Amino acid sequence: MYWVSNAPELGKQAVYLDDIDPTGDPPIAGLTFQELKDLRQRGVRIFAPPFPALLDVGLHNHVVPSRYARDIRRVITWTFERADLRNGAATARLRLLFRPQGEAIKKDSDIYLALDVLAKDVGILGILSDWPATVTYYANCMGL
Repeated sequence: MYWVSNAPELGKQAVYLDDIDPTGDPPIAGLTFQELKDLRQRGVRIFAPPFPALLDVGLHNHVVPSRYARDIRRVITWTFERADLRNGAATARLRLLFRPQGEAIKKDSDIYLALDVLAKDVGILGILSDWPATVTYYANCMGL
């Protein structure tokens, strides 16, 4: 908010980190639609929640944008890392990382389905990743 208020030219590219954590126990709620709207009115243009907050499971266990993703718009998300899903999201860490998408992301190739939803349906501006090979491969294949 400092940059938005005191240096508007720089504030246009400032990123608001939302600490929403749907994988927490209990889950940590993110910004409400009204809070997002208020922050936009104050000049925030880009939001950065963790990627599990942007995904949900739809019909037939397909990965779909979450309600939060539909509300937030203009997103840079984090952190997308490769996980060994040969045995599904069997470990506690993977169940947390992919909850509630664990029903839909069961094998390595499914992670690309999640990336596809983030890129095409959510329309993320960018993604931070601890393991950029997966994201880079997807981006190169899709001409992004």
